[in-house]
Amino acid sequence: MTTRLYEHSIFLEHEVPEGHPERPDRLRALNEALSHPNFATLDRKEAPQANEDAVLLAHPEEHLFAVMRAMPEDEGEINQLESDTYAGVKSLQAALTGVGGAMAAVDDVISGAHDNAFVASRPPGHHAERMRAMGFCFFNNAAIAARHAQQKHGLERIAIIDWDVHHGNGTQDIFEADRSVLYCSTHQMPLYPGTGRKDETGVGNIVNAPLSPNTGSDDFREAFKDRVLPAIRNFSPDLIIISAGFDAHHRDPLAQINLVADDFDWATGKLMDMAGDFASNRLVSILEGGYDLQGLAESAGAHIYRLMKG
Repeated sequence: MTTRLYEHSIFLEHEVPEGHPERPDRLRALNEALSHPNFATLDRKEAPQANEDAVLLAHPEEHLFAVMRAMPEDEGEINQLESDTYAGVKSLQAALTGVGGAMAAVDDVISGAHDNAFVASRPPGHHAERMRAMGFCFFNNAAIAARHAQQKHGLERIAIIDWDVHHGNGTQDIFEADRSVLYCSTHQMPLYPGTGRKDETGVGNIVNAPLSPNTGSDDFREAFKDRVLPAIRNFSPDLIIISAGFDAHHRDPLAQINLVADDFDWATGKLMDMAGDFASNRLVSILEGGYDLQGLAESAGAHIYRLMKG
């Protein structure tokens, strides 16, 4: 297996208020984990910045312009886009670089340059609806990556698998009427943003597997085996995209699901098997949540190491 990791120093310059959980230290913790000799052969590359038109793959112009208007102009100024979503003077550049990294990762796995890729970006993306920035997210990176795979490369069926502990309402909103994209989510319920019930099925392309608070590995793995993996098998995707949040880790302060790093390793392996069976190994993973630094570093490290080793 060959794995590429996209990163960029601009992601550290996306500013949020003091005490906000989605902080630059998240990427510093991940970077420290990646200094381990296990990752010596990881192909690390600077993510390219997408142009603003790339956002239009998954969002209308009105949303792009609304986000652009909300950006502060002065160094050190932080604007509030929504109740929990903030931007500093470099935040738009960071968000567009996250989009660019996701699109470049798709290009890599479809060209065969790499089997899989991980995009270590912030701000995250899966709460961004077609017309609304929310949940720390401006633009939906996974959705844009899926549309890029279809429109640039002609792939027909894309599966997006979201194991962030919060339901990816934005991804569901964008694709709930689109049979060409399968969206599967494991998440805690009840929890922000309040969506993700089992009976939210779109046009048969949405598979939600909510988990009760204070459950752990057994329930997560059962949800994967009973609901997510059969859905992928039935769908037979040309590409798998993971919305890889690590806030279902037992240490995370924003939820009450008790996973450990080994659970993310296991789930990664299962999705790699699916990618091998249906998608010529093509798999792209994009960082979403994960707010305890140790939990994030351990879990994302296990995930990336599994991507590298198969």
